[in-house]
Amino acid sequence: MQNFYFITLAFVLGIVAFLTGEIVTFVMLGFILLSLQNIHRVLKEMLEIQKQDQNENEQSS
Repeated sequence: MQNFYFITLAFVLGIVAFLTGEIVTFVMLGFILLSLQNIHRVLKEMLEIQKQDQNENEQSS
């Protein structure tokens, strides 16, 4: 569901960017959003690994 929201938002922003002539700004914002999503995904993965390690340490003690 979240991907549908992002796609819809990007489509609407693309139409607005096209109508106002701000295509380069739209593309740059797209790159920034992709980078932020990748950073968020990696941080979530790191948190899960840290939680697993913490649980293993608590069980072994």
